[in-house]
Amino acid sequence: MTCTRCRQFDAAPGGELCRACEAEDLHPDVGPSLPQAPPVPHAAGAPQFGPGAPASWLRSPVGLGRALAILLGVVALTDLVAVWADVTMLDVLGRMADGAYGSAIEADADRADQLYAMTGTAQSVAFLATVVVFLVWFHRVRVNAEVFEPFGHSKKRGWAIGGWFVPVVNLWFPRRIAIDAWDASSPWAKPRSHGLVNAWWTFWLIGNVVSQAGTRAYARAVTADELHSATQVVLFADAFEILSAGLAVLFVLTLTRMQDDKARSGPRAPESEPVTA
Repeated sequence: MTCTRCRQFDAAPGGELCRACEAEDLHPDVGPSLPQAPPVPHAAGAPQFGPGAPASWLRSPVGLGRALAILLGVVALTDLVAVWADVTMLDVLGRMADGAYGSAIEADADRADQLYAMTGTAQSVAFLATVVVFLVWFHRVRVNAEVFEPFGHSKKRGWAIGGWFVPVVNLWFPRRIAIDAWDASSPWAKPRSHGLVNAWWTFWLIGNVVSQAGTRAYARAVTADELHSATQVVLFADAFEILSAGLAVLFVLTLTRMQDDKARSGPRAPESEPVTA
């Protein structure tokens, strides 16, 4: 049920008031200084406050979301070219493993090496650019989610960036933050399923494991047979990353649209008072 006092947020379990209103009752002498639960604005405006959090403003994620979707498309395109380079390399290595030699095979090997190196560089540049924009977007939707729902987040907003770089916790902190932001950004009356978030995160984790395995195998390879086996792993990783990028685009655009729609819809409509005789 909705808080019977402010009529903006859900009541605490077993009670009739939200946590902000309960805190005001517990500390009446400092009532005005406690964080209040403001209505969600239609656009960027007055600062918003969560419990113990710095001031927040609702800022549109639309521009960042679209730019990020384009960059993710570029990542997928470089992966597609990389798949072609992998197939070319596999063809040359297979012929070398079968005993082919001479100037023709050497020329093909040189071209395959150059193509492999160029696509690797393109992948790295596209990935780094995408990471920067993604982190900015991810932090923005996390802050926006705190404006929508100040009390529904298990991780502080700083983890929206730091959670990706701290070993071990980066296996689940970003997903937890994404789920909390997703729930806070869902329509007031009908929360959205977590299926897309879970699919995106699962593919991201698997893609990272396969990519690292391919990189290590290729670095250790010496013979043509070892290089052939390592390139097969790299080929699978590049192909898998295309699917991961596609799911990431869907996740980014969906969450961006959810926040934009919710901001435009205004605050939650108050529940009607019960009719008494």
